[in-house]
Amino acid sequence: MATQVAKVIEIFASSPKGIEDAVEKGLKKAAQTVNNIRGAWVNEIKVVTSPDGKVSEWRVNLKLTFIVE
Repeated sequence: MATQVAKVIEIFASSPKGIEDAVEKGLKKAAQTVNNIRGAWVNEIKVVTSPDGKVSEWRVNLKLTFIVE
């Protein structure tokens, strides 16, 4: 069996729709320049609120794992 090496990078993504949309947008954008993405961890979730306390934006901090070619 061939040896594989994986690398982890950290990215931030956001969406006004929700956590899942922020994660998907982050993964889609990263996939434009990173090959062989195998998974991701959601490290942190943050919200930006309006003065009346409503969520206006969801933000996620992701760690992506990909196989080094």
